[in-house]
Amino acid sequence: MNRKLSSILVTGGAGFIGVNFIRHLFERAGFDGRIVNLDAVTYAGNPASLADLSAGYKRHYDFVRGDICDRGTVEKVFEDYQIDTLVHFAAESHVDRSILGPEAFVRTNVMGTFTLLDVARMKWKGRDDVLFHHISTDEVFGSLGETGYFHEATPYDPRSPYSASKASSDHLVRAYHHTYGLPITLSNCSNNYGPYQFPEKLIPLMIQNMLEGKALPVYGDGRNIRDWLYVEDHASAIWTILGRAESGSSYNVGGENEWENLRLLEKLMEVVAAKSGKSLDAIRGSITYVKDRPGHDRRYAINCDAIKRDLGWRQALTFDEGLERTVDWYLSNQAWVDSIRSGEYQKWIDMNYAAR
Repeated sequence: MNRKLSSILVTGGAGFIGVNFIRHLFERAGFDGRIVNLDAVTYAGNPASLADLSAGYKRHYDFVRGDICDRGTVEKVFEDYQIDTLVHFAAESHVDRSILGPEAFVRTNVMGTFTLLDVARMKWKGRDDVLFHHISTDEVFGSLGETGYFHEATPYDPRSPYSASKASSDHLVRAYHHTYGLPITLSNCSNNYGPYQFPEKLIPLMIQNMLEGKALPVYGDGRNIRDWLYVEDHASAIWTILGRAESGSSYNVGGENEWENLRLLEKLMEVVAAKSGKSLDAIRGSITYVKDRPGHDRRYAINCDAIKRDLGWRQALTFDEGLERTVDWYLSNQAWVDSIRSGEYQKWIDMNYAAR
């Protein structure tokens, strides 16, 4: 299959993965159609991360500030831009926040996905030259033991309000395909890392704390294992799926790169110390063990043989390369970090973009 895409709606395109995906399409994939970025601009979203694209790709890129739960807004975007492809990133995604306040996760991740699906169903009216691609997570599969991997057919077993809300949205996407014939594809990815990630997630949080001499909090015994995927590799996987995957198909996307949290932290400390000139011993002395969070899954590991076999995708970067690039980016973009943490970017958004 070689699907032709001309007008792509990206939801949550001001967030970490969405920003990198939009950049990938313009800067690496050579996409020459139109991208419409629909984002509510919550605390982790920052359209300023794409401000240069607004100028350089003015005829091809539009930003719309709006809520995916607002049906009127979604319908207007479909009508105004003649959308033929929807790439759905928009989600509440931080597990700790879902434990403290699960309602926002149900609203955005479940009801928001429903709204998008239902508008797409009505606007596309049985067309087969359109596509709804849904980005999900490996967390819907639950927790693994010391061996084994998540496959596309692994039964769902979510353990947190976040993963439960993503599992619900996955089921809705598949239901709209089977019930209404809506052309869909779906991908479940492992932990992403790289530029433009909000510094509440593990790697950017630890980088910033190391640079600022703050404590490095480690949950439990630090032996939880995650599979790490460089965000640029994830973006290339999604683009491959959009162009080549059969409607109704689902693919796992992973880094095939398992690290215990403590081993990852040790590796990260070495890179930050070498690049910043800070004392490695002093950074090591900042590790602080904190009480484990409820329902903390022990191990995630993705088998992504299917996307390699069917679509020819491969990861382009090793973990060492990706981690070096990530640390370099944060060292070179402290103004971005300060802005997004202080809320200054929100003032810029309010001055430049009005909600629809």
